[in-house]
Amino acid sequence: MTSAPGKEPVITLSAGPVAAYPRILRALGRPVHYDYDPYFQQFYEDVAKKTAKALRVKDPALILHYEPAPGIEAAAASLIGPDDVVLNLASGVYGKGFGYWSQRYNKELVEIEVPYNEAIDPAAVAEAFRKRPDIKVVSLVHHDTPSGTINPAREIGKIVRDNGGFLIVDAVSSFAGMDIHPEDCAADIFITGPGKCLGGAPGLTIMAVSDRAWKHMEANPKAPRASVLSLLDWKEAWRHDRPFPFTPSIAEVNGLDAALDIIAAARKQFGVVISAGRGETKGKLLRIGHMGPVAEPIYAVVALTALAGALRQLGHKIDLGRGVDAAMAVVEAGEA
Repeated sequence: MTSAPGKEPVITLSAGPVAAYPRILRALGRPVHYDYDPYFQQFYEDVAKKTAKALRVKDPALILHYEPAPGIEAAAASLIGPDDVVLNLASGVYGKGFGYWSQRYNKELVEIEVPYNEAIDPAAVAEAFRKRPDIKVVSLVHHDTPSGTINPAREIGKIVRDNGGFLIVDAVSSFAGMDIHPEDCAADIFITGPGKCLGGAPGLTIMAVSDRAWKHMEANPKAPRASVLSLLDWKEAWRHDRPFPFTPSIAEVNGLDAALDIIAAARKQFGVVISAGRGETKGKLLRIGHMGPVAEPIYAVVALTALAGALRQLGHKIDLGRGVDAAMAVVEAGEA
């Protein structure tokens, strides 16, 4: 016996993976080129440099070919040496996780843990360094989607750098949606991906790695090589004249390229397009389509909300709540 399949959602408002932009979906359907084709090798270099520009760092970004969770583990495996004391800043729901990976590689794990709905106090980080000046690596989740917690990455980053530590920042769900970049928070490894605020598919990890972090990895006798957890293997892979450690996710790189173009361009404020009148009705009415894929009641609510916002910007007094309530009453009565 099999269960009936659920209805495909009309609108996806999940915390990730998110609904990808149509432009990115089209890019994912581009031709899949041979990874050693000079065309693709140059394209890959260009995308790595374009990613660095978005991150506001000077060196081409590190692109790893899996979603960010294994990317974060790879950062732990590569940076943390057997003599390193690690301070894990455990807040939100996901903050505790890095500590589990860290335990495989470190000398000792120290944690500052707060309730899931509280942020880390920078003063507590400064106090941890006062008590344990041997702390070498600090890990922080900037934004935690299950709790909504946002940690003060800039303030914490300054404290870590002033004490000679290395900071790993998980910005998977904040980069491109919040004003956060690697150099803003003195991150030595800044980790994000295209599957959240960039509006792409979740198949890549994007990293910015500082020069001092690369040197620490190179001096780490336990840093993995010839491994999917190795950052060092991919350090020079952005260059068009260097080989890839293994076959990159070519379609995902195409999608990332499109995502970067989207964030570089201006976005419509409300992101909704409706039609004006034509002929004798031009200038007299607006037409809200409800055919084809948008023949779902919720789209009428979206249209009314966007229209009300636009009218408010033009100086009209609009009772948005009343309009939405009226629309929802029709939907709930099954009349839409």
